[in-house]
Amino acid sequence: MSPADGDAAACLLRTLEAFLRQTAKGGYDGRGGEACLQVERGAGNQRFNDRAAERMDTYFISHGDPMAGIDESFAVRELLKSWRKQTLRHVPKSILVVSGHWETSDPTVNVFSGPNPTIHDFDRRPERHRLFQIQYPAPGAPKLAKRVKELLIKSGFNNVNEDETRGLDHGAWIPLMLMYPEANIPVCQLSVQPQLDATHHFNMGRALCPLREEGVLIIGSGAATHNLDIVGPDDGSILPWASEFDAWLKECLLNGRYEDIIDYEEKAPHAKIAHPWPEHLYPIHVALGAAGEEAKAELIHHSWQGGSLSYASYRFITKK
Repeated sequence: MSPADGDAAACLLRTLEAFLRQTAKGGYDGRGGEACLQVERGAGNQRFNDRAAERMDTYFISHGDPMAGIDESFAVRELLKSWRKQTLRHVPKSILVVSGHWETSDPTVNVFSGPNPTIHDFDRRPERHRLFQIQYPAPGAPKLAKRVKELLIKSGFNNVNEDETRGLDHGAWIPLMLMYPEANIPVCQLSVQPQLDATHHFNMGRALCPLREEGVLIIGSGAATHNLDIVGPDDGSILPWASEFDAWLKECLLNGRYEDIIDYEEKAPHAKIAHPWPEHLYPIHVALGAAGEEAKAELIHHSWQGGSLSYASYRFITKK
């Protein structure tokens, strides 16, 4: 029990004693209650400040099909809709999303002062018509964007660009609309560089480690497997190449074999089939790097779509 908690408990006990004495005399005048309320407020503030001072864990979310935003049949919705109750109860000061849907030649942050525009970066199938009507106007996070750029440059990333026109792609707003539907937390995006390697992205994450102590939630948004050209059968079975890559990824992460994750193209089974292009896996390297030394991985969700698209999602528990 903290000192503030002890003060609150003692004050409540005194109030109860006063209540019993005064009711025995015919009534209770309520005196002492406000003082205890102030003590309780102080205790609550202390607990809040203690939580705020904790280092934030980092996360990798397999965001999958944009339809997950509106179709109740997608199992990943359970993770996202229960996020604040089950996964992260502390409200972040701001959110940094590294999405597989923003590719640039150099690291780039979107610097937006007003509400972020919502980018509907997917095809207009009839079933997706409702998605084009959805807006997620989360505030931009220009201070966070500048801070990200500062940290990257300090760590040796010489060319870091700013984009003052780009909003949030669906790798950011589809999960966030379910996690934080009020759209009231500032959001910034950081791009990936698919022409570079996993080491580059891991080091980019490592440069961002200080953000965890500044109230920033870092999310890598991609996919554990991502080959949209190969879809499995409708009988619920998982294609062997997808299952084997997904199992390898899980085994490496949960056992701390992070060097193998960085060298996945050489070490993983079916790497080029599971990820013909690396942009949807690189966000996991950024999130892992940002978790810092001795981070522990935890599987927080697992489901499949179409026999080949894994929604495996992970928390990287930072060393406290």
